[in-house]
Amino acid sequence: MATNVPGFYIRTKRQHPEYVAALEALGEAARKAGPLDEKTVQLVQLAAAAAVRSEGSVHSHARRALKAGATAEEPRHALIAVTSTIGFPHVTAALSWLEDVTGKLKGRK
Repeated sequence: MATNVPGFYIRTKRQHPEYVAALEALGEAARKAGPLDEKTVQLVQLAAAAAVRSEGSVHSHARRALKAGATAEEPRHALIAVTSTIGFPHVTAALSWLEDVTGKLKGRK
């Protein structure tokens, strides 16, 4: 699976390397701040990305969760699990963005 780092992110990192380095360091510190393993952290961040309807973040955290060992069903379940919290429209949008990464939704080829 390709990591597909967005071009905008690459350009921003070139234009503002110290800024992006600080953001990356903050992300790393937050991931290491407690007992959750990397897969779980990425699934939590995936759900949060869905809540704020951030397509790019859903893509990113889905890829990261899969890379950290999540099965294809785990990111889907993480999104479905937040339906009563963030609402069906947000979840279905996030599921479609997840499909961009996984290439399939349950029941579809």
